[in-house]
Amino acid sequence: MCLLWGTTYLAIRVAIETIPPLLMAGFRWTVAGGIIVAALSIRGERIPPPVNWPAFIVLGVLLMGLGNGGVVWAEQTLPSGLTAVLVADVPFWMVGIERFMRDAEPLSVRRVVGLIIGFGGIVLLVWPELQFGNSRAFVLGVVATQLACVGWAIGSSYARRRHADENVLAAAALQMLFGGVILAVAGLTRGEWGMLALSNRSVTALVYLIIAGSIGGFSAYAYALKHLPVATVSLYAYVNPVIAVLLGTLILDEPLSPRLVVAGAIVLIGMALVRSDPKPNAKSSNTVGTEFQN
Repeated sequence: MCLLWGTTYLAIRVAIETIPPLLMAGFRWTVAGGIIVAALSIRGERIPPPVNWPAFIVLGVLLMGLGNGGVVWAEQTLPSGLTAVLVADVPFWMVGIERFMRDAEPLSVRRVVGLIIGFGGIVLLVWPELQFGNSRAFVLGVVATQLACVGWAIGSSYARRRHADENVLAAAALQMLFGGVILAVAGLTRGEWGMLALSNRSVTALVYLIIAGSIGGFSAYAYALKHLPVATVSLYAYVNPVIAVLLGTLILDEPLSPRLVVAGAIVLIGMALVRSDPKPNAKSSNTVGTEFQN
């Protein structure tokens, strides 16, 4: 999940070069969800009945609509690496929202320290850009990333508390479908169809987002939410900026300064502290591996 999603920021930036943002995101999630539903149907897997669809619509709005839609919108005005850095705030939103839940997981001192250290690395990454990014477009991009974090955090917390016996892949597919349709409708309402243009570069990036980012990455994320503590799952947001910055350096010839190297190391140290928390999660230890055996 971390490896796949770390590359999608660059792919989004390339895809929206010629494909309008909301319409691009709508294509991505609708096609990915449709492919998974078709594959499950061919295999004879049970798709959740329509009575459960309202919950998937809500999740589609929160995770794809706000979560991914905010990221795609932000990348119109923000570099891909910087967007990944700003979205790394999501663990704090996720842990904070979890604290208000009735069955909230215990937040140990080790996890708190790890999250703070990880966020310190994020601040070190983004601070120079924030100092010079005082334009209105920049500010709107930053706001969009934080709205994306809020939507993703609320949706993830809700998804984690859904039925334990639910087919994770089928549930993820319906979320993709409904979220993709909502994004596509928003794009059409905004008049993006008239702005649509296709290039080999953008189409290739869109295909990569569908296969790697949606079918591969989001399916893995939905599975992880069922079996791991939220604080552990949210660590992908710390790994993504490191991958995004490295890709920017290798592909877009962006400079790799000592500051970026140090910041990346700090991020990984924070991730290691949170991941090594000795407190087990009873639910995850008892249910790992059960969903995909059906």
